[in-house]
Amino acid sequence: MPPGESLAALPLHPDAARRGPPPRAGEEFAPLDALADFPAIPAGWAYLDTAATAQKPQPVIDAITRGYARDYATVHRGVYQRSADMTLAYEAARRRVAGFIGAQEDEIVFVRGATEGINLVAQCWAGTQLRAGDRILLSALEHHSNIVPWQMVAEANGLAIDVVPLTDDHRIDLDAMAAMLTPAHKLVALAHVSNVLGSVLDVAGAAALAHGVGAKLLVDGCQAVPRMTVDVAALGCDFYVFSGHKLYGPTGIGVLWGRADLLSAMPPYQGGGAMIDRVTFERTTYAPPPARFEAGTPHIVGVLGLHAAIDYVEGVGLERIHAHETALVQATRDALSAINSVTLFGPEDSAGIVSFAVKGVHPHDIGTILDESRVAIRAGHHCAQPLMVLLGVPATARASFGVYNSLDDVAALARGIERVTRIFG
Repeated sequence: MPPGESLAALPLHPDAARRGPPPRAGEEFAPLDALADFPAIPAGWAYLDTAATAQKPQPVIDAITRGYARDYATVHRGVYQRSADMTLAYEAARRRVAGFIGAQEDEIVFVRGATEGINLVAQCWAGTQLRAGDRILLSALEHHSNIVPWQMVAEANGLAIDVVPLTDDHRIDLDAMAAMLTPAHKLVALAHVSNVLGSVLDVAGAAALAHGVGAKLLVDGCQAVPRMTVDVAALGCDFYVFSGHKLYGPTGIGVLWGRADLLSAMPPYQGGGAMIDRVTFERTTYAPPPARFEAGTPHIVGVLGLHAAIDYVEGVGLERIHAHETALVQATRDALSAINSVTLFGPEDSAGIVSFAVKGVHPHDIGTILDESRVAIRAGHHCAQPLMVLLGVPATARASFGVYNSLDDVAALARGIERVTRIFG
């Protein structure tokens, strides 16, 4: 950041959207207490691991507490009033999610997380629609959750997997993708934002390329939905998945969005209660989507918490969140690039994530020393071992940001890395 320029500190309360537009370039932001809504972050602790899981604001905690302590009942089954009220709240959350990503509510399937959403598509769409000789296209930066399910279905069905390389600045190479795609490719599965590099995919461009050869596009949106506006219709993809816990919501809840015609053509993932039309010992018929894919008693309170989390981030404003994190990323890259032994990965304009290495120091040692200074980062392969091989490192250290972070956290990280270099010489 230029000397003397202050960071865009964000309003962090549900009425933030009514406080006026964000400042224009060159204007200063009034500093606000970013920690006020996050009781699990004590003063002086720099939590820089939001890409792994976000801390929870008080409105989400309150929604979960109310769900269990005051309002709890099952959904879609009881005829008594509280059950009916909880069913209404549960389905209102589905409508809220749909509006959040520009979808229709009957296209929203609640799952345990993005991992389950990808596995569902792998088994119920790819596993039933693809045939021996068909091909799947991934990229070199994918999370294991967007690699392993496709390998499993490929092995079971005689499919082949191809991998798109990265550009020099660590983005998915769409020119290479265009050259690789053939009519044999039936599915492309890519991350919207890399969980290691923070690089942002041109989803609309990728969708156009995939559709140009008749392939479907699945997008892993885990790192995108907490920090940027997502409109699946505008993006043009066919499936989109994300997890609630990275969106300041609870664990154990996530979303699979799929185009209605695709979901309708897919068989169910699991059998049990709620996903049926009629059951006899001779034969069972299934409910239409999304109920077809939601067997058993769902994570009711998790869905309520996800609703509250979406309300929260939209109250802050996704444009403000993105601007805030962009400033933090730039400040971090500036600070770390000034340390000779540090290597930075990813593009300059990475979204909310900075991965790095310190020469001669294992990332686990970096993480341990930083923890002594009350700075929490992620250290490891980040469930992206093929990418680590491509980068030529066994692991990286990763700082990732959320609405509660500030320049003080960036300064604490930089001081910690300087301490690491002193300790290891």
